[in-house]
Amino acid sequence: MAEAALGLIRKIGNLPLGAAFSVVMFAVLVILAAIGPYVVPYDPLATVPASAMQPPSLTHWFGTDQLGRDIFSRTITATRIDLVTALSAVLISLVTGTTIGAVAGWSGRWLDAVSTRVFDTIMAFPLFALAVGIAAALGNSISSVIIATAIVNMPFFARQVRTEVNRRRSAGYVEAARLARIPAPKIVAFHIMPNLVPPLMVQSSLNMGWAILNAAGLSFIGLGIQPPDPEWGIMVADGAAYMFSGEWWVFLFPGLMLMLAVLTFTLLGDALRDWLDPRRAS
Repeated sequence: MAEAALGLIRKIGNLPLGAAFSVVMFAVLVILAAIGPYVVPYDPLATVPASAMQPPSLTHWFGTDQLGRDIFSRTITATRIDLVTALSAVLISLVTGTTIGAVAGWSGRWLDAVSTRVFDTIMAFPLFALAVGIAAALGNSISSVIIATAIVNMPFFARQVRTEVNRRRSAGYVEAARLARIPAPKIVAFHIMPNLVPPLMVQSSLNMGWAILNAAGLSFIGLGIQPPDPEWGIMVADGAAYMFSGEWWVFLFPGLMLMLAVLTFTLLGDALRDWLDPRRAS
């Protein structure tokens, strides 16, 4: 076990700085999401008015907010909420977008044209503004944030898959499968889609960063996850009121965690792209 851990550390050490940082931070975020809520020193929902607005100290590492809640405990607990929300949205958009894109790319003709126009229309809107409209129509809840984020991310996967399937459906190995009378769904699923896994991995990582930022933005303006649940966007919104009165810690630490999470998945996507396509790294 120790030798395997040392080998993994050496491999990470040989990575470029950005890739190594993204791998380490990804592991940290996953660990915090998994065990963070169980090991935080304070109840993230407990209010202690007598301890309100205390600056960072040995007792409260990130200070306390206007209700006396421990910001460190709330920031760590929010990791699970934000990651699960973003991951759920990306999975929905990945599955739905991939399915629509594959069907459109293989079928062509009117179905391809209709789906392309629909996704072009979605991407013509400012995506966050579109997410705001969808979340406002569905109501303030985690499910609304997930659905809104999934819809605005779906075109990225659908367009990518549609292009690749449309390009590969006349390839030699696909023609051979047709001559063998293999059904079209099996050709797409077992002959074409395996070739799309690497680019979809890269796109999923990039979309995770956007999904986290989108979910936090919806919560920031009051259309996402609602108080008192700990969530980075809510915490930044709470701290914004105290930004110019000297209580900088209320918004700074959750804002830093949000920034690090988005940066992690963006760098991870770039690292995956370089790893899966060595020509980009040269």
